[in-house]
Amino acid sequence: MSLPAVALRRIMRELTELKKSPPEGIRIQTSEEDMLDVTGIIEGPEGTPYAGGYFRVKFKFTEEFPAAPPKCWFATKIFHPNVSSSGEICVNTLKKDWKSTYGIEHILVTVKCLLIYPNPESALDEEAGKLLLENYASYCDRAKLITSVHATPRARPVEFDTPSAAEASSSKIVASPVPISTTTTSTLTSPIVTSKSATKLEKDGKERHPSPSPLGIADANVGGKVVPTVGVDIAPVAEVPGAKAVKRAATGGAATGAEKRKKALKRL
Repeated sequence: MSLPAVALRRIMRELTELKKSPPEGIRIQTSEEDMLDVTGIIEGPEGTPYAGGYFRVKFKFTEEFPAAPPKCWFATKIFHPNVSSSGEICVNTLKKDWKSTYGIEHILVTVKCLLIYPNPESALDEEAGKLLLENYASYCDRAKLITSVHATPRARPVEFDTPSAAEASSSKIVASPVPISTTTTSTLTSPIVTSKSATKLEKDGKERHPSPSPLGIADANVGGKVVPTVGVDIAPVAEVPGAKAVKRAATGGAATGAEKRKKALKRL
């Protein structure tokens, strides 16, 4: 049986994508001799009686694909209400709810969900459906037993060595470490506060008070207090040469004029 070229290209594209980026718990297996020999492998979901098992689902594509769904069945024996003893699967996706936009991945994801949420109301295996409704513990024990005997291999299928899309994306998110430089160091230097004596001695032994600092705060200039500022030296006021001589001359001239006035008054 040959499929239309459009259907073949679509199947090849889906298979390539599934092998490159498979969903979590789902892998695909193909044959080199027959490209249409497709087998899906579903890992038993945790928290279900199928955990630890690997279930193979076979595909058979018809000439109506993708307008009609492919035929699918369990190649691995399983105890499930919606799976018959021959492996036939009862799920609406493969029947009335099929859409041409669905593909291989959608079918396998739907079947995996069926392992988590079985539907006993549309049971193909009446014994499993009845046991699920009446005694869930006995149903789980029976399903676990069948899983351990028929679906649990000695080694994990090699197809699961390829990480799923979720695992691949999470492994790419790695926090890059912040580089720490060991060759350069930064030194923080605090400002050096220099303070000199509020009073300085002049050469003549007299004591002079420096004028208030222009950078000091207002309160520092009240009451003759001098607050030293950061990095500012208070220099003594330089004395102008000849200032003492001018002062003596002025004092002497004033004294001479007073004596002349006194002598004139005495003559009168």
